Amino acid sequence: MKEILFVEPVFKSMVWGGNRLKSEFGYTIPSDNTGECWAISAHKNGDCVIKEGNFKGKTLSWLWQNHRELFGDRDEKEFPLLVKIIDAKKDLSIQVHPDDAYALWKENSSWGKTECWYILDCKEDASIVIGHRAKDKEELRQMIEEEKWEELIRILPIKKGDFFQITPGTIHAIKEGTLLLETQQNSDITYRLYDYGRLDNGKPRQLHIKESIDVITCPHRDEEVGGRVVVKDMSELHELIRSKYYTVERLRLHGEEIFIQDKDFMNFSVIMGEGELDGRKLQKGDHFILPYNYGKFQLKGNIECIISYIE
Repeated sequence: MKEILFVEPVFKSMVWGGNRLKSEFGYTIPSDNTGECWAISAHKNGDCVIKEGNFKGKTLSWLWQNHRELFGDRDEKEFPLLVKIIDAKKDLSIQVHPDDAYALWKENSSWGKTECWYILDCKEDASIVIGHRAKDKEELRQMIEEEKWEELIRILPIKKGDFFQITPGTIHAIKEGTLLLETQQNSDITYRLYDYGRLDNGKPRQLHIKESIDVITCPHRDEEVGGRVVVKDMSELHELIRSKYYTVERLRLHGEEIFIQDKDFMNFSVIMGEGELDGRKLQKGDHFILPYNYGKFQLKGNIECIISYIE
């Protein structure tokens, strides 16, 4: 069945969120502190609904369970990826994610949380937290106990178009003034290491110090990103990361080209411009899946997309 699966995003209000999901993408958001758009998700904490077509009104998780042929009959228990747009009006907590083994042992979860960030926009002097300066677990534990956050945490400058891979065990935090697209494993496990003493509904948010120390990689290791670039007359396809968890690409098109969907499925997020895919109009903020065996498709317009799939 050659059908594009358009999905309706799910929105989350956060203590650090803003309103750029409305102002930049035109979404109807629940509040002026909306931090997350779960754009393509089958997670129980935010299950997207199919917007139109034969499966209109069905959730993505239902589609995965009942029509696995649309996803190449993959054998994962659940839809394996989750795509978000994050609007950080204020700093997010400093946090870390577990790998698959720790998540299974500690949380009885199928997956840990490997993720990556594509910077959609940010203020002029924006930065993020990635990594730490402790040489081993003992020094890490001591610096955390003594709350030497400025000495411990590694802060990097960022600009629009930057891309980062955040592997499990990496201390990280999105900081204020940043709008980004996140591609990740289908997991919602986060260990909060430090939250600036903020209150949420009058109470400090829960910290996970022991679990964080358990999973933080010492010493920190940066991950290499980037890959092949395919340039055609009207398009540029840039591989941002290729890993066992996902491949993520950025497609820029100015004109009209034929492409092929030859993966089990491909997630698309339109992050800029407008156009058409096989005659179906696309605009900034659209998210959809091209299912298994979709084959050749025609894309035209002035448009930029982030694409993800699993090899």
